[in-house]
Amino acid sequence: MDLRELLALQQTGDNAFIGDSRQGPRGRLFGGHVAAQALMAAGRTVDGVARGEQRPHSLHAYFLDAGAPDVPIEYAVDRLRDGRSFVTRSVRASQQGRAIFTITCSFHRDEPGPEHQLPMADVPPPESCIDLEAYLALRRSRMSRPEVRFQDSTRPIDLRPILPPEPGAPDTGATTQRFWLRALGELPDDPLLHACIATWASDYTLLGAMRRPHGGGPGYGRRELSTASLDHALWLHRAFRMDQWLLYDQVSPQTGGGRGLSQGRYYTSSGQLVASMCQEGLLRVIDPTKVGKR
Repeated sequence: MDLRELLALQQTGDNAFIGDSRQGPRGRLFGGHVAAQALMAAGRTVDGVARGEQRPHSLHAYFLDAGAPDVPIEYAVDRLRDGRSFVTRSVRASQQGRAIFTITCSFHRDEPGPEHQLPMADVPPPESCIDLEAYLALRRSRMSRPEVRFQDSTRPIDLRPILPPEPGAPDTGATTQRFWLRALGELPDDPLLHACIATWASDYTLLGAMRRPHGGGPGYGRRELSTASLDHALWLHRAFRMDQWLLYDQVSPQTGGGRGLSQGRYYTSSGQLVASMCQEGLLRVIDPTKVGKR
């Protein structure tokens, strides 16, 4: 599966685009796919991006409704501001006239300034970590049917959990999870494409961070936990490549009231912090006797 094909858009007007949909791990439209395509649509309307003069630095999104995984997505871009240093766009995604997603994103011309960052955790290198397919195969018996189908599908990124618990062991109490990730294959030198893929991947496991303390992370088998993304924010601190290894360091500081919060950071293998993200998600306990029934 080629990420460039997943994010490809057809331009239907000056500020209008259409893209294919993408199923996620729970059988629904994958939210990261919509966010990445929306950022791509916004970037296609910013002249400075094509010339390498501007790059996306932040986005703030709301998931308004569950989208269909087999219906094309229409993107309408609103050009809010074109300044000398900052450019702002708003994008509305819809399917068959129904709004499913909205995002506001900002583009900035890099400037010199003071620098500092939080250090990267001491973790083993990606080459020594188990790949996601092998890890999930160990936990296949504990996974829901949509998770099994998603495991069996072809994924466009290599994702490697760091120090996963033993198969079958309870994992309640852990509030952090870490993965190495990178896009499969070599990507072109297109900063907008790398930013869109970073957006795509940032939604890939972030909900699992808030599920994990309650025994419901990736492949953990807590089927009575129902989750869905509510909003998502991403800050891109500096340029980086998604076809090189990044550490995705995640933590969930709080859950309660039927919702949970997850935070994450991307670090390069050399320890440079290149992006930060935050997501609030729905976290409901459902009747386990009704799981798998219609």
